[in-house]
Amino acid sequence: MNKIPLILIGGGGHCMACIDVIELEDKYVIEGILDKEEMIGRTVLGYPVIGTDTLVADLVKKNFHFLITVGQIKSAGIRKRIFENLKAYGAKIATIVSPRSYISKHSFIGEGTVVMHGAIINARAIIGLNTIINSNALIEHEVIIGDHVHISTAAIVNGSVKIENEVFVGSNSVLCNHIEITCHTIIGAGSTVTNSITTAGTYVGNPCKLISQKNNHL
Repeated sequence: MNKIPLILIGGGGHCMACIDVIELEDKYVIEGILDKEEMIGRTVLGYPVIGTDTLVADLVKKNFHFLITVGQIKSAGIRKRIFENLKAYGAKIATIVSPRSYISKHSFIGEGTVVMHGAIINARAIIGLNTIINSNALIEHEVIIGDHVHISTAAIVNGSVKIENEVFVGSNSVLCNHIEITCHTIIGAGSTVTNSITTAGTYVGNPCKLISQKNNHL
């Protein structure tokens, strides 16, 4: 089988984790990485940084596929801007799923999403665009996750939870059944969310509490 040529955008720590999944999936061949100008000529796990995102238009014409490998914690802004820029150029955006994850055949995973090693996505779960389901995360039945979301390592999202766009759910956090999380929310590592969150901001603790509020219009 001929592998699909792939360009990664972002050469940091999340890129390394993505490379490991891409290599194991064995569907794509990584042709290079785009990053800041000062990174050009360096390598990430043996793959060269070939330029900045100014190359996107030309690479799209050459039929490369793309994957956003910039991480996401405090804000989804950078990943979202890159995704929208790729779509504006008509780019083909890869969806990457680790062979060491479990994905129900009754679930749906959106374009540009990465599912890392050990993740579980159960029946009738819907995962949006350009989202990270990180290592050992559990997405239970009938969960709906929006676009540009990061569900971090070993987080548990229980049944029928709805998570809106641009949310970060920290490592080892637990979201209880049937709750909703509004957009632009950050849930700190190890937090337990027992009730719906309707005010965007940063929440930590067990049960979690709002520690800083965010303006959704920013």
